[in-house]
Amino acid sequence: MTARTVTKTPRARADLVEIAASIGERNEEAAYRFLRAAGKAFLTLAEFPGMGALREVRNPKLAGLRSWPITGFRNYLIFYTPTKRGIRVLRVLHGARDLRQIFGEGV
Repeated sequence: MTARTVTKTPRARADLVEIAASIGERNEEAAYRFLRAAGKAFLTLAEFPGMGALREVRNPKLAGLRSWPITGFRNYLIFYTPTKRGIRVLRVLHGARDLRQIFGEGV
């Protein structure tokens, strides 16, 4: 069986740090749980990239964009695109953010 890969954009890495820091201000253990849950979700999505909800976007650079909630932190969504070997994580965002502004119309 071929190992699946998870590639994170610099912006997705920054999202993870910012979210963990925000959660950690209130509860350090919860911040670590968030990072573990996100990591587990990335690996699951790399193995089964079609699991996430397909998002309609007008930007052709975002074709195939999908989203998936992080278990235990369901307000946080992973936005990714499937690749030949796994997934590319574009962003990790709170669902209350203005996704249309971030990704464009149709999200």
